[in-house]
Amino acid sequence: MEFPKDLKYTKEHEWVKVEGKIATIGITDYAQDSLGDVVYVELPPEGGSVTKHEPFGVVESVKAVSDLYSPVSGSVTEVNDAIIDSPEAINEDPYGDAWMIKVEIAGQSELDDLLTADEYQKFIEEEK
Repeated sequence: MEFPKDLKYTKEHEWVKVEGKIATIGITDYAQDSLGDVVYVELPPEGGSVTKHEPFGVVESVKAVSDLYSPVSGSVTEVNDAIIDSPEAINEDPYGDAWMIKVEIAGQSELDDLLTADEYQKFIEEEK
């Protein structure tokens, strides 16, 4: 199981990569592994807005349907259309090509309560 050190994490199993005011968001290796084979993903439109801790989309696998929760609030600047056409990419490369959306962060303070890689790994071990 991978926990890249340059990312931040949520307890809802999303990851965030922050570059300036832009947050790239996806689901973690643990989440995709727990879901099994992903068959469908629904994401918000480019130009829409997302709110921290609120659902922004849905991921469906052969096992379950799960909401995707935004780790930050802001405007959606880019949507990864490639994973809508090929949702199985989420299982293959959750931290790379299978990123989901990019958001212009409304406030940097929203990043304060996200977990580090070590904190997230510890959370996963306690959740099992």
